[in-house]
Amino acid sequence: MTQTETTVSKHHAKGVLAQSDGETIVLAVPETSYQLRLVVLKAPGTAVGKKISGVIRVQARRIDKVGSGGRYIEPVAGRPRRVQGSVLSVNAADGTLVMSAGVPVVVKPMDARQKASDFAPGDFVSFDALPGATFTPAG
Repeated sequence: MTQTETTVSKHHAKGVLAQSDGETIVLAVPETSYQLRLVVLKAPGTAVGKKISGVIRVQARRIDKVGSGGRYIEPVAGRPRRVQGSVLSVNAADGTLVMSAGVPVVVKPMDARQKASDFAPGDFVSFDALPGATFTPAG
């Protein structure tokens, strides 16, 4: 297992597979109202209604440091459009950061003026998510 895989595996999103159509899933996150529609890169070997964990990856239009607010993904149902939370770790090698936004999310900055190393663990950030957030099941 590479260092990137180890770091990300500590931050798997956990939930219940609410729907699956082969191209997308709906991840229901326990103790929240979240019903996140995510593109699947690998078909989950989990039945609908059963627990699932994996990695959510999102591309950020532009990441801004913010001073206050909560950890969230908007809207609570559908594809992620706005994400806010705290940075848990930064991987300069692959240009991503892991953040806590109600669930762990791996974020790739897409603004050419930004890179993951511009941020540090503990930074509170917010961004608009590009379409196509993905979910890769663990295992």
